[in-house]
Amino acid sequence: MARAASVLEHARRVGMCVIHIQVGFRPGLPEVSSRNSLFAAVKNSSEHQKLFQGAAGAIQPDLGPLGDDIVIAKHRISAFRGTDLDMILRAKDIETVILFGIATSGVVLSTLLEAADLDYWPVVIQDCCADLDLELHACLIERLFPKRGRVIFAAEFLASGD
Repeated sequence: MARAASVLEHARRVGMCVIHIQVGFRPGLPEVSSRNSLFAAVKNSSEHQKLFQGAAGAIQPDLGPLGDDIVIAKHRISAFRGTDLDMILRAKDIETVILFGIATSGVVLSTLLEAADLDYWPVVIQDCCADLDLELHACLIERLFPKRGRVIFAAEFLASGD
């Protein structure tokens, strides 16, 4: 958490646009189809829904949002699908997206692939990503992600001036 907070602090300090992506649904989850196996399980369980509500669903206070940070609610795994992320990035003339988060095999993977397909330059900060499956995390970081973008450590990002 401290490493991710330092990355965000550095990004803000050098004038980068910081965008937080948060899972969110309307009451009753009308965004979720029964054909979506992952989120249908959430829709069918009031206990699972609590993971996305109140303090449990909030962005960690150590990470923001602060100041001019933008918060986007998403209803799918990818940060792009069904959100205005692409529109915001294009309006700000942003070409490079720097990604990190949980889970490497879900959100980070889906967002990285879609960013590359949309002609962005994706960069993944590997030591700010986590996944329950450590072998899959390593495989993605070492083998797939470098084929679609750049993979760096937080220290490399923090050493950069921009």
